[in-house]
Amino acid sequence: MTETPTPETTSSVFPGLSAAESEKMEAAFGDIAQRSQKLLQDFAERYKADGPQPADPLRLTHTFMDFTAKMLADPAKLAQAQMELWTQYMQLWQATAQRMMGQKAEPVAVPAKGDKRFNDPAWKDEVVFDYIKQSYLLTSRWLQHTVKEVEGVDDKTAQKVEFYTRQFVDAMSPSNFALTNPQVLKATLETKGENLVKGLQNLLTDLERGKGKLAIRQTDMTAFKVGENVASSPGKVVYQNDLMQLIQYAPTTEEVHRVPLLIVPPWINKFYILDLKPENSFIRWATGQGYTVFVISWVNPDERLTKLVFEDYMKLGPLAALGAIEQATGERQVSAIGYCIGGTLMATTLAYMAARGDDRIINCTFFTAQVDFTEPGELGVFIDEDQLAGVEQVMSKTGYLDGTSMATTFNMLRANDLIWSFVVNNYLMGKDPFPFDLLFWNADATRMPAAMHSYYLRNMYQQNLLVKPGGIVIDNVPIDLRKISIPVYMQSGKEDHIAPAKSVYKATQIFTGPVRFMLAGSGHIAGVVNPPHAKKYQHWLNETDTNPPTLAEWQEGAKEHPGSWWHDWDKWLAEKSGPMVPARVPGEGGLPAIEDAPGSYVKVRLID
Repeated sequence: MTETPTPETTSSVFPGLSAAESEKMEAAFGDIAQRSQKLLQDFAERYKADGPQPADPLRLTHTFMDFTAKMLADPAKLAQAQMELWTQYMQLWQATAQRMMGQKAEPVAVPAKGDKRFNDPAWKDEVVFDYIKQSYLLTSRWLQHTVKEVEGVDDKTAQKVEFYTRQFVDAMSPSNFALTNPQVLKATLETKGENLVKGLQNLLTDLERGKGKLAIRQTDMTAFKVGENVASSPGKVVYQNDLMQLIQYAPTTEEVHRVPLLIVPPWINKFYILDLKPENSFIRWATGQGYTVFVISWVNPDERLTKLVFEDYMKLGPLAALGAIEQATGERQVSAIGYCIGGTLMATTLAYMAARGDDRIINCTFFTAQVDFTEPGELGVFIDEDQLAGVEQVMSKTGYLDGTSMATTFNMLRANDLIWSFVVNNYLMGKDPFPFDLLFWNADATRMPAAMHSYYLRNMYQQNLLVKPGGIVIDNVPIDLRKISIPVYMQSGKEDHIAPAKSVYKATQIFTGPVRFMLAGSGHIAGVVNPPHAKKYQHWLNETDTNPPTLAEWQEGAKEHPGSWWHDWDKWLAEKSGPMVPARVPGEGGLPAIEDAPGSYVKVRLID
């Protein structure tokens, strides 16, 4: 009697796989083929409509050609550098040979502290992978060091070459390739290649999300919904115009300070970085301290708003908000906060108001905000004439800069954490990214109107005109930041890679009123969003009456304090916020509620 074959014994199309596994793999490849064909068709149609894209979109060819010429101009120095690398290789060979013979050997190169790429034990325990790791570290460090040592290169070019060299070095890490990553090899053997097939499907999903451009998912995008588990603090939209909605948040105390608080966030990202989960929401915490909190929620501009300029963001943003707050509360004067580029806008607005004798803002807090762009950090790499012209050419086609372009720029500043770790997890390991509210917000990109964005990049970053008295003129008013004489609280992040603390500190030498400068632990986001209950990081304060000329001098006299700086800020602001009055309910004052917080503007997404 012939035995009926079971799925386990049926011949498989894929050697080494059971019939069930083979069927599953066939279905996956069928799905991949169908989706790939659709993507190729879409690409062909776009190529036909838009024409071929430039081979050098960042316009780096000329920069690297000039740099290479200067490097080759000193062949003796280059030969010496090559000999040093060869010597290090020989040391690595010797150490590896010792390990292969069962002897102990000290590593020639070890990963930097905090480098998570080589955390898997195999990178250290397995001789072959240890050799691959150390060989990469030696080569990458040699390359970056050699680039820094080239003479005759101006600072701007040197910074650009160093930055893009690091991008290349990070991309070539052995952890980014399936055959040289022990974790990926192990997963491939254990899943019989299913991880790579799933990774290919993830890759196609991200290409589909980006409409042909790779939009790497950094988190589970289905795990969060704006207004439900992020941006969920209760409140009402009480005013709106074409550019923004103004949200008034519900009080959580019976009494509040008389002076309302207006928060002006950056328009490059959504405001709810200050209102993620309830336990780390700055907005919710501030209402708990007895402040009537108003927040601007910027629109996500589309084709209808391409003509907006920087002046519009001031008039339709904070200035319009001041009038609305007075209608809603009856209070003419307010406290203000400006975050990042929102702080740059606030400084411009304060100088404009001072010139016109407008005293409605009686104090201002700046979160990681630059006004002097002499040393803007690595973002300055993108601000030269060639690259600005490239950005303006791209914007000329649509009238705005697509939000994903700006998001990619910020991700490049921390490529290993924000790009390559997800390439490995999503495409090589075939895993889905974990739910993380901060990365959900990070992926919620916004557009920038062409005229406004070009004005900001050229006048602030490239020419640094904001810091020059009368360097820019808004509504026929020459802007002079020295006229800002109200009390200022200035926050900066010790490890901020977007608005470096040294650059932020420069404002202490410009504003003429009392400035309380505070240096927080961590960076551009965690340095701000650090609730007291978390008991994380630290902050530094210098209690001298005046701020010395440089951040380094300020740090010499600064004292470290554990944990969050929020209570220090609250103490500073409470003294300037007037007596306590009955709490104000949004929509029950002079402005009726339009809709529930967080409003509709913030829910306009570019990619789901």
